[in-house]
Amino acid sequence: MNKRGPLFLRDVLVYTFTTFGGPQAHVAILLRDFVEKRNYITEGELMELNALSQVLPGPSSTQTLVGIAWKVGGLQLAILTFLVWIFPSAAIMCMAAIGYKSLASTGRVEEVLRFIRPAAVGIVAYAAVVFAQRILKTKTSVYLATGSLVATLILQNPYAFPILILLGGIISSALETQPSEDVLRAKLYANVNPRKVSYFIGILLFFAALGAIINRTSPFSLPIRLFENFYRNGILIFGGGQVLVPLMYTEFVKLKHYLSNAEFLSGYALQQALPGPTFSFTSFLGAITLGNKGFGLSGQIAGGIVAVLGINLPGLILILFIVPFWEDLKKITRIKNSLSGINAVAVGFMATALILLTAPFGTNWMAYLIMAGAFCLLYFTKVKTPIVILLGVVLGLIF
Repeated sequence: MNKRGPLFLRDVLVYTFTTFGGPQAHVAILLRDFVEKRNYITEGELMELNALSQVLPGPSSTQTLVGIAWKVGGLQLAILTFLVWIFPSAAIMCMAAIGYKSLASTGRVEEVLRFIRPAAVGIVAYAAVVFAQRILKTKTSVYLATGSLVATLILQNPYAFPILILLGGIISSALETQPSEDVLRAKLYANVNPRKVSYFIGILLFFAALGAIINRTSPFSLPIRLFENFYRNGILIFGGGQVLVPLMYTEFVKLKHYLSNAEFLSGYALQQALPGPTFSFTSFLGAITLGNKGFGLSGQIAGGIVAVLGINLPGLILILFIVPFWEDLKKITRIKNSLSGINAVAVGFMATALILLTAPFGTNWMAYLIMAGAFCLLYFTKVKTPIVILLGVVLGLIF
């Protein structure tokens, strides 16, 4: 770590406590504070890191920030940056899960959160609509999104996600790569180091093999199985926090029943009111899961740690390995063209999550009104997500 390291970590700490609004807002703050103010990297380098984080699975904001740290001070600074960025919000979410289990029996939690949960579904609806408007610009993308929606509703199996993601990437890459691009790609391969590319592919295969081994060797230990669940989802999540919610909800609530719909939405609503990475939401999920299984306080803390490490580890390792030779990888046209299909499939996942999240409302018209109100506030005004959550808290306290 060079002499700029301490100043960089201080800026990361400030960034951690002041960033709201998801990956798009995070990039704007990075541009202002890390490029224009501090000149840690150039604007072009930031945009390339952001593009790379979109191509890779994992938490896009975290990967972009860690990539900047690697360029500024190498591996040591990158790892320290990850810890400074993820720890505060993950710790808050873990403590919130512990407090939730303690206070749930009093009934007061239900009174306060009954308006927050439908508001959280409204936030999911807003994210789905914005994501769809940005991604679904061709007939192919619309077909892929519709197909993934139908398939996930019918199958409702966590192993359907990787298959659909793979199919989406293959289809969009095949349809969007023009013959002329193939010719250009062939010329560029002369400048691509085959060892680096094979190294990259080997890392991805290693992740998949490790996940399978962990799953097969852990039939008697829920914490280890939980790590495998989050680790596997960390490999599958393209598009950042918007895609995290449908994957987590389908697997942990609908299929495995590790936590309830109310617990899931309460945690998601709290995370939306906090600064920092969206992926810290997994700390709440892990802590609640082990709490529900009778593991006690130490088990809940362990669940939060296992979840955060599992979901972030694949993306963290990938970005640290790939940043040094991104110049080579970005020349491969088919890698870039697969992204649109992957994102289109992710839109279908988000629509599935929205349908599943609204199902428990039943005939509760008030819940639908609050959901619609939260969506309209976010979509048609400049009101930010934390304000929507705070309004839900105030309504719960008043009524």
